[in-house]
Amino acid sequence: MTEDTLASAQAGDPEAFGTLTDPYRGELQLHCYRMLGSLTDAEDMLQETLLAAWRGLEGFEGRASLRAWLYRIATNRCLNALRDAGRRTPPTPVPPFEPTEPTRRGETTWLQPYPDTLLERIPDAGSRPEARYQSKEAVELAFVAALQQLPPRQTATLVLRDVLGYSTAEVADMLDTTGTAVKGVLQRARARLDEHRRSVTTVRPGSAQERELTRRFAEAFTADDIDGVVALLTDDAWLTMPPAPHEYRGAAAIAAFLRTGAAWRDGRRFLLVPTRANTQPAFGCYLPDTSEPIAYPAGLIVLTMGHDRILAVTRFLDNELLPRFGLPEKVTLPAQAR
Repeated sequence: MTEDTLASAQAGDPEAFGTLTDPYRGELQLHCYRMLGSLTDAEDMLQETLLAAWRGLEGFEGRASLRAWLYRIATNRCLNALRDAGRRTPPTPVPPFEPTEPTRRGETTWLQPYPDTLLERIPDAGSRPEARYQSKEAVELAFVAALQQLPPRQTATLVLRDVLGYSTAEVADMLDTTGTAVKGVLQRARARLDEHRRSVTTVRPGSAQERELTRRFAEAFTADDIDGVVALLTDDAWLTMPPAPHEYRGAAAIAAFLRTGAAWRDGRRFLLVPTRANTQPAFGCYLPDTSEPIAYPAGLIVLTMGHDRILAVTRFLDNELLPRFGLPEKVTLPAQAR
């Protein structure tokens, strides 16, 4: 950032403003996603952040870096959204069949997947000394889902401190509080995150082991080979379907649910189109129509890997997200599948 560019932006030059803020757009959107758990809301908050920055840039005095100033705006916009009682909630889907009894009915989680193509556009600035987590690694579904279970202030404090690596003093300034308060909130946030966070990926993304597990899952899942799917899962694996509250844990519960769904489909088998979400292997899921050789969207599946098996299968039921992953609106069935 040069003084001339800043002066031009403060004088109302939109091109200069873009020069200042464009390098931070990707990471700011990711920050909003971690805070809100929603790609849709993160996109909205990014626009609100940039609009607020444009309107307030004249008052920017450079006491903090421009990046920290933008994070302050984004964080507080997200906190306002989380406090908003009128914030829309995703409707709970009604299954087309009577599902088996779940292991538990969780709270409707405000959670959407995040395309890896967006992560690839974010420069790797390296971890600051205060960070506990690598910035891009802290976008795994288990991590983001756990963040949504924290009070908003704890989420903001933990992300700013442990993911982005801002110091206690910097976080206190961003949140208009004291360093002592930040330390207390952070201690509670870390403890609660450990309670809610189910798992972490131990298979290296893109590795041969990940590709093999992903291939075997796709083959078994599209063949309705329930035993084959279950054999790839850890003993305590979870199947969840945000925003549906039904959650299934363990081989028996997951197998029973999958068999019920397969019986309802009456011979129709899913097609999977590979993609990636939250640094994890994923698939666009498509279900054939009964009257034409076309398969239409049926959600998006994200796999969480363990050491040598799959820890969790998360099936998102929002078909509107598929285009953001470069996935087609429909799939023509191959001749042998018709």
